[in-house]
Amino acid sequence: MTSTEEYLLQQNQELLKQQAEFLKEIKQLNENIAYLTNKLYGRHSEKLGDPNQQSLFEDNSVFTEPEQTGQQSEEPEVITGENGKTRKAKRKRFEIISTDLPTEDEVHDPTLKLCSHGHNLQRVGKHYVRQEVRIIPGRLYVANIYETTYKCHQCDQQDAISHLYQGNAPRALMPHSMASSSLVSEIAYHKYILGTPLYRQKGYWKNQGLDLSDKTMGNWMIACAQIIKPVYDLLRQNLIAQKFLQGDETPYQVLQEPGKLATSKSYIWLARTIGRAQHQIVFYHYADSRAGKVAQQLYSGFTGVLQCDGYYGYNAIADSVEHVGCWAHVRRKFYDDANIDKKHFHASKGLTLISQMMHEEQKWRKLDSATRYQARQKNLKPLLDEFWQWCDMADVLPKTRLGKAIAYAQGQRAALNRVLLYGEVDFTNNASERNMKSYVIGRKNWLFSTSPQGAEANAIWMSIVESAKANGINPREYIEFLLKTASQLSNQQIEHELEAYLPWNYNSTPIKQAEA
Repeated sequence: MTSTEEYLLQQNQELLKQQAEFLKEIKQLNENIAYLTNKLYGRHSEKLGDPNQQSLFEDNSVFTEPEQTGQQSEEPEVITGENGKTRKAKRKRFEIISTDLPTEDEVHDPTLKLCSHGHNLQRVGKHYVRQEVRIIPGRLYVANIYETTYKCHQCDQQDAISHLYQGNAPRALMPHSMASSSLVSEIAYHKYILGTPLYRQKGYWKNQGLDLSDKTMGNWMIACAQIIKPVYDLLRQNLIAQKFLQGDETPYQVLQEPGKLATSKSYIWLARTIGRAQHQIVFYHYADSRAGKVAQQLYSGFTGVLQCDGYYGYNAIADSVEHVGCWAHVRRKFYDDANIDKKHFHASKGLTLISQMMHEEQKWRKLDSATRYQARQKNLKPLLDEFWQWCDMADVLPKTRLGKAIAYAQGQRAALNRVLLYGEVDFTNNASERNMKSYVIGRKNWLFSTSPQGAEANAIWMSIVESAKANGINPREYIEFLLKTASQLSNQQIEHELEAYLPWNYNSTPIKQAEA
């Protein structure tokens, strides 16, 4: 072979090598385009789109619906149609109307109590016609508060000095303010439970006869958050005393953060008890960053097991806290790979194995912790071993979606495997994500906080609201109870009697837990 032929052969090999690299890059770029297009325009549900995969989801969307915590609702009745497809049965009226609602009977008499011959009619009974649900709109009124004045005439006669005694009206919620506990509770209810921002409440209150500015309502929210802050702080004390917790965090915008641009990110951190805890606590914490020092501050004093995602900021507390991973985050990565092209859903073996593990977990949802631990050792561990073996043997490009999913899982292998050690811990961190979703829904309406004080107030109010809901009590009633009573407590009473004001010690109209 001549030198020219050798040169041409070498050039050809180099060109082929370059072509192979270009093809890999084109494949990765096409994959990214398909992924981003699907994220932008496709559905956001993680239910499998391939009919061949539906056998993994026989148990009522086990892998796409969050795990329930607190009071468990009954499994909905499932009806199978003639085409073989299943759907939830239509709910009965008794499932829609709470038994706690007051009931009134309304009886209607004939307009004319005479028969067609003019004889008087005698009542012999009544028959049922229908049932309606009615509402009495909220009513504002102005309360002028007085204190009666008493005088002791006998003492006046003895020393010729007037002895006057006044009544004991409760202290104002805020000095020199017309706001009452019921009014502030209603504003907080609209903002933090219904998701209505203050600027959109202005019109509502004006129609009710109260011309409030959103600035005034915002100041009320900040001031009253400080009134209930002792309860918020006590919730944290009870939180860090737990053995198991779950955590999450999400970005938040604060316009007037000192030393930061208005467009920069601040964060809301979340810590909550596990679903099997005796008392449910949902705790939000505002911080100006996502740094590990915030995790150290939030979890200061906690020495148990924390279930969260793989964010490296939690490494700052690794010396005192044991990290358990979240398999929902791992599954999401594999689902993104399978759903790159929504017309050709292709589940990898990794996604199939995770789905099988979640299917098994659903069976053990109501078991006690010790029994669930044994079930995991017997049935979950073999699936976990098979999953990791597949990850180690998988021959995929590292920059593809599947490659990134495998790398994400392998980077948290130790934390993810710890789910085998504790029957108390759920397989996923969905409970905390569900609480964070409540905040995110509110954030979509509020958009931002003007000041750090407003952001902190939001964290306090949301902690009170979500903790009340998690304990099955009416958050609107609980808010008003705290404002009406906590505002009257002395510092000594706050120090010694505040335990009685925690949500699980409050008796109210119970609320039905929404299905997860």
